[in-house]
Amino acid sequence: MKTATVLAERLRSHRLSAPARTVVDAASHMLAVQSQDFVAGRWALAARTRGEPTRSAVDRAFARGDLVRAWTMRGTLHIIPARDLRWVLSVTADRQRQQAAGRRRDLGIEGAMVAAVVEAVAPRLRDGGLTRAEMFEVFSGIGIDPSGQRGIHLLSELTLDGLICQGPVVERDGVGREQRFVLVEQHIREHSTPDDPLAELFVRYVDGHGPAGVADFAWWSGLTLGQSREALTRARGRVVEIDDGVYVSTIRPRRSSGAEGVLALGAFDEYYISYADRTAVCAPEHLALVGPGKNGMVRATIVSDGRVVGCWTHASASLGTPPELFAPGADEEAVRGALARFTRFLDG
Repeated sequence: MKTATVLAERLRSHRLSAPARTVVDAASHMLAVQSQDFVAGRWALAARTRGEPTRSAVDRAFARGDLVRAWTMRGTLHIIPARDLRWVLSVTADRQRQQAAGRRRDLGIEGAMVAAVVEAVAPRLRDGGLTRAEMFEVFSGIGIDPSGQRGIHLLSELTLDGLICQGPVVERDGVGREQRFVLVEQHIREHSTPDDPLAELFVRYVDGHGPAGVADFAWWSGLTLGQSREALTRARGRVVEIDDGVYVSTIRPRRSSGAEGVLALGAFDEYYISYADRTAVCAPEHLALVGPGKNGMVRATIVSDGRVVGCWTHASASLGTPPELFAPGADEEAVRGALARFTRFLDG
């Protein structure tokens, strides 16, 4: 496929040139938005929604129980519609456990420890949930040291087991950088039940990320190539092959005539991170500037006409610091406008 076609179609699939009606609609379309940086994850949804949704508007969706955050794939936190959490984990949980098994053995995490944690925390989660620090206090109270990532791995295991997720946002620092852990059975009102969850995962990935192929899906989902090929086989008829091994959705959103040509996308944004090969959207010589770096970080990007042309930071945008542009062609006034939209989101 021509690069221009790939870019135009991905902008459309990502709802960046065809924004969704609401933040929850954007989340449903994307299915899972990478969100270990919680500010960036919420901004990813706002950037894919009509108008200018504020951070507070996104946070209200968490308070209502429409959105949650969880370790949905690759051992990485994602924002996901609450109703989709259970079936997604039915596909990805075992693979995540396999990938984390060695580290969890090193930390001494085994069945008896997990059972003890469940017995201790479950009753205390029924009254509005607990912050991470409060969860760790419970762990310590029953003799389990949460340090050295043991606490995080236990929280992940309880999530993969379907017991907990992250729900309402804790307002402490003016930005809301953490959430309360809540019981899934209490917090999530309804659960979607696709007939074929593996096929559904492939279709929903293509809906929100196409054009893309099996290798891209395997990277994004964390599943093996064998599982990913099986997902495609079972999804045939629900996606369209537009080039050799490249797929798009059967129903694509309508582009907006007022879509912005220059975008300020947050750290770890799906538009960049969710492919095995990222050179369609970022020149090979600039990949190292964006990441992932040695520390695993992926920087926030400036995107012009579908291509990554620079990087910025959430803090620098609020301070009015110019971004680092490393490719020609970006309209500087449009760049300032894109960063200003993020600042308004953060302050709202």
